[in-house]
Amino acid sequence: MATHHRQNAAGRRKVQVSYVIRDEVEKYNRNGVNALQLDPALNRLFTAGRDSIIRIWSVYQHKQDPYIASMEHHTDWVNDIVLCCNGKTLISASSDTTVKVWNAHKGFCMSTLRTHKDYVKALAYAKDKELVASAGLDRQIFLWDVNTLTALTASNNTVTTSSLSGNKDSIYSLAMNQMGTVIVSGSTEKVLRVWDPRTCAKLMKLKGHTDNVKSLLLNRDGTQCLSGSSDGTIRLWSLGQQRCIATYRVHDEGVWALQVNEAFTHVYSGGRDKKIYCTDLRNPDIRVLICEEKAPVLKMELDRSADPPPAIWVSTTKSSVNKWSLKGMHNFRSSGEYDNDCTTPLTPLCTQPEQVIKGGASIIQCHILNDKRHILTKDTNNNVAFWDVLKACKGEDLGKVEFDEEIKKRFKMVYVPNWFSVDLKTGMLTITLDESDCFAAWVSAKDAGFSSSDGSDPKLNLGGLLLQALLEFWPRTRINPMDEEENEGNQVNGEQENRVQKGNGYFQVPPHTNILINNGDSGGETESMLLNETVPQWVIDITVDKNMPKFNKIPFYLQPHSSSGAKTLKKDRLSASDMLQVRKVMEHVYEKIINLDNESQTTSSSANDKPGEQEKEEDMAMLAEEKIELMCQDQVLDPNMDLRTVKHFIWKSGGDLTLHYRQKST
Repeated sequence: MATHHRQNAAGRRKVQVSYVIRDEVEKYNRNGVNALQLDPALNRLFTAGRDSIIRIWSVYQHKQDPYIASMEHHTDWVNDIVLCCNGKTLISASSDTTVKVWNAHKGFCMSTLRTHKDYVKALAYAKDKELVASAGLDRQIFLWDVNTLTALTASNNTVTTSSLSGNKDSIYSLAMNQMGTVIVSGSTEKVLRVWDPRTCAKLMKLKGHTDNVKSLLLNRDGTQCLSGSSDGTIRLWSLGQQRCIATYRVHDEGVWALQVNEAFTHVYSGGRDKKIYCTDLRNPDIRVLICEEKAPVLKMELDRSADPPPAIWVSTTKSSVNKWSLKGMHNFRSSGEYDNDCTTPLTPLCTQPEQVIKGGASIIQCHILNDKRHILTKDTNNNVAFWDVLKACKGEDLGKVEFDEEIKKRFKMVYVPNWFSVDLKTGMLTITLDESDCFAAWVSAKDAGFSSSDGSDPKLNLGGLLLQALLEFWPRTRINPMDEEENEGNQVNGEQENRVQKGNGYFQVPPHTNILINNGDSGGETESMLLNETVPQWVIDITVDKNMPKFNKIPFYLQPHSSSGAKTLKKDRLSASDMLQVRKVMEHVYEKIINLDNESQTTSSSANDKPGEQEKEEDMAMLAEEKIELMCQDQVLDPNMDLRTVKHFIWKSGGDLTLHYRQKST
């Protein structure tokens, strides 16, 4: 996955500003679901996944719309969740490097733990002790007392944590027994490491797997452990004997998810091969293929409302979550009809899920158009859409059209520099602005489709305007009434006054668009204090102080064309705004180099009145276009093209742009 937000331990982290283009209410999971938790008391299912949102669903069978609420605060994949305190508190772990504590009943975030330095991949929970552990790619395991976490307030927000060290590689799985006496971690190191969370002492290291350990379970008293690995095996370990006591080869590919019944006699497993099996740990020949999913299995959650469990919830790399019935499985197993020859393909127990929590489509492909403002995307349902980066919204749904054809159709020969980057890892469009190139794109208001009431055509900086729109409601970007008198001198009319007051005067972004500073917390209304601390100076310059960035200059050489017969002059290196039109260079050639006698210039204007400045300029432009052509790489240039477009589409080679001029043959 993209790692452009990773903390670089050595250097200062680059400050970036991001936002997600999305609907105000995102009702459906928009990408794979990494984690599930069931609250049987309230008949609620929590799902968390790759679109960064945790959602709460009602699992009453006959409910038309199961959606209850969204919990939004993370800014990257949510990798794991655990429900604590009898369903009152939810803890979540995310690739945004934070662990968050939520009020699960009301769905709001109570606090954010920023102890990890990299993606947090796994959580473990000891119910009897209300103890939670978190671990991830920074190789650290931290232990948290849940009661202390839920007591945190804005002022009392320091929290101490114990850490377990010794991991040599990124941690992908974690388990703690219910009594809180044993904790196990699995990693790309291929070993299981075991500690005593009460003393933080290392207990042992268990070797046997040949690939990443992706899933772990402990029995209640912490004497036995089950592990699932990318090597395709499930292993049962005796912690007392410090060794593997059984290996189960049930799957064709990596095992990513495990669940076990209360008695620790039957393991449910799923993974890359999309199949879900139940295996009898005492007699591995006895196994049932429960179902086949449509995508690799990421997580499973047993419905523990009865014994044997009546159903299992399954999430995959697709956005829907399925509930599969386990009814009839145990009769099937004990009836003796079961074929225990593992080579025979098994018939799935279920072909249809009992219940489906429908997911939405994820964007899987995107193309930034040449205007560097619009994006074409294609989603998992093959629908193509057209988006406006500046207004942070979808412009149009184009349906199931041919993506590449649509790109060709919308191609315009115009060059605007890159000023933002796009990331699709949440399944939605995340736009990121970086200090180094955010202000690279200037366009004329007319070209951008922003008409000016006075007929002028000001130059606009796309990144600058967007930042002003994103921070329009941040109190610091509003004008202080004390400053209004100073501004009065600059105001032409009420519209201008309004333009100075907030935003940028050309467009707005939807009010629900959250801005994320450095992939940290999002800046909603309540976060303005946090924004005060985190908004970088380069953003303040443009949103609060209204200091627009400088224009980009482009160096170029101007030479007579070999066919013109004129002798080649000493090469003068010229410099101009990269938005300068070819027409202006032609005027320069006409006026300063070819220096035609003045008579011909004046005869073209009407004799009876002295031409005004604008008329003079227009005459000059017309004459220049009649008399001269400008060329690049022997291609005659369109007077309306700007220099950066010429350089990008026609010059194409290294070194400074060289233009040639010649007089048209009359």
